Amino acid sequence: MTRYAVTDPLTNDEVRVYPTATDADVDAAIQHASASFSTWRKTPKCKRSNVLGRIAALHRTNRERLAAIITREMGKTTNEALGEVDLVADIYDYYAVNGPAFSADKPIDVAHGTATVRSDPLGVLLGVMPWNYPYYQVARFVAPNLMLGNTVLLKHAPQCPESAEATAELFAEAGVPEGVYINIFATEDQVRHIIEHPAVQGVSLTGSERAGRAVGAIAGRAMKKYVLELGGSDPFIVLADADLDAAVTAAVAGRMGNAGQACTASKRFIVLDEVYDRFVADFVARVGALTVGDPREDVAFGPLASETAAVNVTAQIRTAVDEGARVLVGGGRPRGVGAFVEPTILADVRPEARAYREEIFGPVAVVHRVASIAEAVKLANDTPYGLGSVVFGSDPQAVASVVDNLDVGMVSINAPSMTEPGLPFGGVKSSGVGRELGEYGMSEFVNRKLIRTAK
Repeated sequence: MTRYAVTDPLTNDEVRVYPTATDADVDAAIQHASASFSTWRKTPKCKRSNVLGRIAALHRTNRERLAAIITREMGKTTNEALGEVDLVADIYDYYAVNGPAFSADKPIDVAHGTATVRSDPLGVLLGVMPWNYPYYQVARFVAPNLMLGNTVLLKHAPQCPESAEATAELFAEAGVPEGVYINIFATEDQVRHIIEHPAVQGVSLTGSERAGRAVGAIAGRAMKKYVLELGGSDPFIVLADADLDAAVTAAVAGRMGNAGQACTASKRFIVLDEVYDRFVADFVARVGALTVGDPREDVAFGPLASETAAVNVTAQIRTAVDEGARVLVGGGRPRGVGAFVEPTILADVRPEARAYREEIFGPVAVVHRVASIAEAVKLANDTPYGLGSVVFGSDPQAVASVVDNLDVGMVSINAPSMTEPGLPFGGVKSSGVGRELGEYGMSEFVNRKLIRTAK
């Protein structure tokens, strides 16, 4: 049975338990969302845009309260939590402003008569969201689809019920009609039922590869559209002519932000031999100086999202060491209560070791020494994932040669991986299917209806 509860990872104390939906609750939510779709899809775009603008404004008005909730739920530092809320407000504003144009009729040149492609909404959608960015992940999926005229059932991670409830309350305050957005504390079996229900037209999941394969299989059998944003083991490539100070600064931020709990966090640092020793020495020094503690205080990062997460990450570190890796800094857990893991750097991870290709979802970096650009690209691509990547270098041609050969969905040059409302987000291989954000975020759950008129 799926259990929705807030457990503060700073103390491991259970704060509050929320009731899981009954099967009757689920069916009622589906019917409500389906009935509301017939009205919401006909609501003028300008009115849907105004609703999204009010959602953005309410995020800004309530930013401290919203931030405090996710700090309590999953240990995010106050500064990072506030930053997440601000980004979410920007996303809703972005689609409020740009959504009408993105979904406007698009004429096509034809030899005879006229032709137009119209972007119609699909209907009821299910969103299955993770715990690492409780507001941001929701906004990426919900903002473009509410703008399109779809209605949404939102199933959040079991450890984020308070932020899920706060989001639903904020939407209601913004004037989202009843049934257009419904928060539902569903079980895994109920998720299957929702996807298979005839009234539901698509599903978007952000989560693990295992969850993505399960949801994709169910949706595929049911002939439903799906978008999957899954894991990553992102490479961070440092070329011989890179600005090393900037590269190390980006490496620390790119790996240790959100306590390393991000699918697009840089996880494998692939450094050319000429600068490897200098890069690693500075990287180790800066990571070793990071402060870990109460996320409400001035620290680099707080606990991981749960005690289970901390146990899993430390087990991955131990396995890596057993398989031959060296710990350059960190490697353990601070004494005391809380789901803390020391910021860690591993070296000498061999190709046969699990840590060579698997995703470590915590503050753990793996450094690799390579002899050439070709070897760097080969190592970067030697993973089942293909989400984000970073390349640091001064020679535009050398950087371009790396970028052109990376099997990833996103590349950031001379900066850590970043997100903005207008930038498409997504990957290839086992990192998922589809894109979110930007104009692409409105191109997934849409019926591109061709309207042809004879001359």
